[in-house]
Amino acid sequence: MKKTILIIDDEPAIRQSMSDIFSDEGYTVICAEDGSQALSLLEKETPDLMFLDIWLPDSDGLKLLPGLKKEHPQVPIIMISGHGTIETAVQATKMGAFDFIEKPLSLDKLVITASNALTISRLQEENVRLKEMYSENRLIGNCKSINRLKEQIRIIAPTDGWVLVIGENGTGKELVAREIHRLSSRHERPFVDVNCAAIPDNLIESELFGYEKGAFTGADRRQKGKFEQSHEGTIFLDEIGDMSLNTQAKILRVLQEKAFTRLGSSNSIPIDVRIIAATNKDLEEEIAQGNFRQDLFYRLNVLPIQVPPLRNRSEDIPILAESFLSNYYNNHGGTFKHLAPEVINQLKSYHWPGNVRELKNLMERLSIMCATELVKINDLPPYLRTGGQLACDPQDNLLWNNLLESNSFTEAVKNFEKLYLTNKLHQNDWNISKTATLIGATRRNLHRKINALNISQMD
Repeated sequence: MKKTILIIDDEPAIRQSMSDIFSDEGYTVICAEDGSQALSLLEKETPDLMFLDIWLPDSDGLKLLPGLKKEHPQVPIIMISGHGTIETAVQATKMGAFDFIEKPLSLDKLVITASNALTISRLQEENVRLKEMYSENRLIGNCKSINRLKEQIRIIAPTDGWVLVIGENGTGKELVAREIHRLSSRHERPFVDVNCAAIPDNLIESELFGYEKGAFTGADRRQKGKFEQSHEGTIFLDEIGDMSLNTQAKILRVLQEKAFTRLGSSNSIPIDVRIIAATNKDLEEEIAQGNFRQDLFYRLNVLPIQVPPLRNRSEDIPILAESFLSNYYNNHGGTFKHLAPEVINQLKSYHWPGNVRELKNLMERLSIMCATELVKINDLPPYLRTGGQLACDPQDNLLWNNLLESNSFTEAVKNFEKLYLTNKLHQNDWNISKTATLIGATRRNLHRKINALNISQMD
């Protein structure tokens, strides 16, 4: 994909000579003769590099620079001037300019500086992606099901086939997607994740496809969508089973045409992207119930991968727990924690409804709350000490003490509600929607109860 350079200079000869040299070098070049024209162009397209003259008919380049950096922080800006001084160059650099070039311009220096700016910009983007990629653990474990999963990933990753990752909440579906991307030929390009369940239906189209300035109230500038951001890379559509039928139809069209249109525009933009989707639902059952499009399912289900729940790989729990404890210590310091053998046995016997995410959250909690290096049974929360059931020893659970010592029926009911909901929330890894469904309540009413009873994850 060609890189785009924006040249902002009031001298036609300068614009023409720079445009010629960069076009010959294989770049797409757009030009503006003053600040107003430049801002108008930037509303329609974001370049990969800018050359900005200090002296412009309608503005000062140094005054334009902070606003340009604020709106386009990832785009390097090279200042050019025929009246430059060392002080001006230093000032421009402090304000965020990549470099400062004096007129008369050396064409060789222009090309070299542009190449260096684009290379550093690419490396910075790659560094961000690498940090994101390695900020979380890769797939950890040595049980048969995980080794089989790793082998599937090894085979699938080098292909360009679309993947459907299936598994319960918290099993590590995003880790699987990231590992496929890391081992693919697209690994140097973006990995863009989209949580379909977290974006309201009225916003998901603008999130996925982007929009033009003025497309709707509040659209004060052009915005790239997730598909455009993932061009030549991978887009991960998490919890795609929660996407509305209307949005499913639009996704299907993009997959079929390999192109999309921003909101407020009629121009079709071609896209080269690998699709990895994930769901915790039985999509064939969702199809039968009329909640998911069959044609979209067949498009996505080219290479299905099943991620096992943690309860089916209990032999991996010790290595996972120690890894989470180690990561927390490396990132936050404090005292490095170890698990007593009886704690490990207790963890292996628990059913883990929240899967690996629940285990990770527990290890973080123990890293913070446990006073000693060795984590013992009494350091575990009550629901884990009792195998996931309601605690029944008054010495074990303050909530039970409150319940039994209540002086009125109303107070006892309140304490029981808190005890009951706390246990159910812990069992479901604090997934509000899942807990609400389990107990037959609405999400809104459950939230109201949590706030009214002052329930927190530390209870």
